[in-house]
Amino acid sequence: MLSFLAFAIVTSGRRQVRMAAVERLHAQLQAQADGGIWEAAFHLLDTSRAHWRADGRIHRVRQGRVTVEYRIVSEAGKVNPNLASPDLLAALLRAVGTQARMAQEIAANIRAWRFPLQQGSAPSTGSTAAYAAAGLGYGPPGAPFQTNGEIALVLGMTPVLAQQILPFLSVYWDADPVPSLAGPVVRQALAMAGGTLTPDDEARSQTIVGIDVVVSDISGTRALRHAVITTRQGEGYGSSMRILQWNRPEDY
Repeated sequence: MLSFLAFAIVTSGRRQVRMAAVERLHAQLQAQADGGIWEAAFHLLDTSRAHWRADGRIHRVRQGRVTVEYRIVSEAGKVNPNLASPDLLAALLRAVGTQARMAQEIAANIRAWRFPLQQGSAPSTGSTAAYAAAGLGYGPPGAPFQTNGEIALVLGMTPVLAQQILPFLSVYWDADPVPSLAGPVVRQALAMAGGTLTPDDEARSQTIVGIDVVVSDISGTRALRHAVITTRQGEGYGSSMRILQWNRPEDY
């Protein structure tokens, strides 16, 4: 019995030591990911030939046991759910694989989320009654989306579908997507929706960017950080930046 108790104590101690080591490693990697946001911003503001552009390219750096991946994307190539027309929203949903009828219904529900519904509106348009009928304890606030992730709360939006469109949404860009800075999915949605496109104003569009940093250890442990920043180029050391969003990529 004493041998068994000693074995159990030693085994439990070893397990706790391993768990502590894993937690310590993750904390170290997370701190490195946080620092990676500032490093990417430095390269973005750099005026030399080593300047990093907000073009979605992955910059990979190996540091001993750790690999750091940086990716900068202009928010101007994304769809703002607060400003986009129902046609563009439906086109974006279709571009990620949603059937046309469902895409139109969800696009209408997104619009209903942003604007107060008139008295007597049909439940199918995303009224509070429709949310209650779906077993949801909330309704459309009649106010703009505060974060991209809030789109997952819209009636008809499944977790899978929300994850599919989140990379193409931005509540920070105050116009329609700039085609030259948009990815294939958004360009497809723009083509399907038609209408007037925002001019390719490169200098303006580069002022709001999203940065993703992934830090991976050779053991397979990873840490991630996502941030949205606005930058302004100045003379010499006059360049500046301001953080608009700071979280893990899976949270936005």
